Amino acid sequence: MDKKGRKQKIVLASGVFDLLHLGHVKFLEAAKKAGGKYSKLIVIVARDRTIEKIKGRKPIIPENQRCALINSLKVVDEAILGYETLDIEEVIKKIKPELIVLGHDQKVMKKSVQDYVENNNVNIKVIKIRKFGEDALDSSSKILQKIIEEFSR
Repeated sequence: MDKKGRKQKIVLASGVFDLLHLGHVKFLEAAKKAGGKYSKLIVIVARDRTIEKIKGRKPIIPENQRCALINSLKVVDEAILGYETLDIEEVIKKIKPELIVLGHDQKVMKKSVQDYVENNNVNIKVIKIRKFGEDALDSSSKILQKIIEEFSR
């Protein structure tokens, strides 16, 4: 329920959010909008060890700082650090989302979420947000590359 007693649709989004950029903000705005007018956007920020396991490298910004940055965004109602186990069942049982929103690059996550929803017959809608065009610095990798290029001159 929101402050006026209206039922809020719980929307769940997740990501690494290392080197926060406009693509991240647009993704979170689209996630909130997908939930409707009175939705509550909860964002799971990946833990440092999880990122290292999946991407083979440590994030640049530590998990607590990434979580605080996401929590400070106006569109986000609550940001929490992810679970070490990467267990989608644990996340769904704790947060009880009605909508899970995935980014254009979250292919592995999409499959595990859809498999869980189908195999457990839960009423959760799963949607994928498309990429927002091609901007010069629309990914953390592009930002890193630009920094390397600028400082190696």
